[in-house]
Amino acid sequence: MSQDTEHHNKSQENMNDIIRSRREKLDALLAAGENPFEVFSYDKTHSSKQVAEHFDELEGKQARLAGRLISKRVMGKASFAHVLDNEGTIQIYAKRDVLGEEAYARFKKLDIGDIIGFSGEVFKTHMGEISIVAESITLLAKSLLPLPEKFHGLKDQDLRYRQRHVDLMVNPEVRQTFITRSKVISGIRQFMDARGFLEVDTPVLHSHATNAAAKPFKTHHNTLDIDMFLRVETELYLKRLIIGGFERVYEIGRIFRNEGMDTRHNPEFTSIEAYQAYTDYKGMMELAESLIRHIADNIAGQRTVEYQGIELDFQSSYARMTMVESVKKYSGVDFDEFECDDKAAKSVARQHHLEVNEDSTWGSLLNEFFEAYVEEKLVQPTFIYDYPIEISPLAKRKPDKMHITERFELFVVGRELANAFSELNDPLDQRERFIQQAKLKYGDEDYTIDEDFISAMEYGMPPAGGIGIGVDRLIMIFTDAPSIRDVLLFPTMKPKD
Repeated sequence: MSQDTEHHNKSQENMNDIIRSRREKLDALLAAGENPFEVFSYDKTHSSKQVAEHFDELEGKQARLAGRLISKRVMGKASFAHVLDNEGTIQIYAKRDVLGEEAYARFKKLDIGDIIGFSGEVFKTHMGEISIVAESITLLAKSLLPLPEKFHGLKDQDLRYRQRHVDLMVNPEVRQTFITRSKVISGIRQFMDARGFLEVDTPVLHSHATNAAAKPFKTHHNTLDIDMFLRVETELYLKRLIIGGFERVYEIGRIFRNEGMDTRHNPEFTSIEAYQAYTDYKGMMELAESLIRHIADNIAGQRTVEYQGIELDFQSSYARMTMVESVKKYSGVDFDEFECDDKAAKSVARQHHLEVNEDSTWGSLLNEFFEAYVEEKLVQPTFIYDYPIEISPLAKRKPDKMHITERFELFVVGRELANAFSELNDPLDQRERFIQQAKLKYGDEDYTIDEDFISAMEYGMPPAGGIGIGVDRLIMIFTDAPSIRDVLLFPTMKPKD
């Protein structure tokens, strides 16, 4: 038997002994008529944070708190313990003379991880630690499984994602990440509401796959006996509301894409999409800058943020380059020199060892150059604008360059953070672009397009600007998280065998 196998077997035996001991303690409680799972409520008066922040007012007064027991030091007639609640930890000073012999004996039998309620006088130890002299301790729920590593932390990353409940118990910084996540989303709502945007909800289930390039998840509705698709965007329904007369709308919600997974991509993620009538993509640039500065002010308290060792500057005006300018800057190739010449673009792309196929065009190859030479270089906030029409089926063409659209993407640390358009509102042009995109995706015979959306556009859609922002990626920046999984409470995981 190898040493590793022997160590694993001993660890498993120890774990079995711990679990057996805890079950025996529960059986003893039940036999004594004390079922901890039949306690329905506990009337708290304070949190650990409130006691700490208002100690001068509370010293010598009574407080009732509740939380999870995370440490215990039994020392004869007096013991110390720490309890974790929603806002932090606080120390309990348990004395036999104060609690009484029976209650003190029950306290000594408590296990790390048990949920308890306790009350007593607020004081400060001679070491200066704010504490509660426990006058009563109530077991509110028995922990039948031990916390990992004696509460030194759950370090296995895969296990952390699978058992987020344990991760939150033992890693305070993880709790803070998700508190920050909530604050970021609240901050987005505050900003958008203050600007007169109306928050709305649109369907998650769609009756057909949209014409977006992303691959959808497919399901079946039994009552209607039709296939349905989880949404890959909220765009088309929100635009219908602009058509219907709402001038400013937004939605914060889950998007689903049946595609790859990495540190920046999860099959389900959160985005905000917003649409504003009578503006264009320049108006959306201003909105994006102002929104992110609002989040920086309210979350970080400053407009410079450190992310993975890089100081990001959200105070200065963001850099702006057209896609052609950015490709010229970082690759040396000027696509304006052979504008709209597919043959020349293919020749240059081959010289730079980029993938070229029969359907490659000037615009698609411009994007290939951008992805190969530019994207990862865009560390500080940068707007890349004026995208080729081939990759922008929902954006307006530039009046003087019909092969270019009024679209931008915002990049930070080499990642797309936002995507925005001067929205196409010509239903005839939109139909043709949908058809071309659908043919590329599904083939000449199997394609379908969203006729309901086209019909809505035919009633007349005002000029508008629209934007989508990846909320999870934004939260990654403000929590210094290296992976999108670190900012999702329950990221998508393959089930264990």
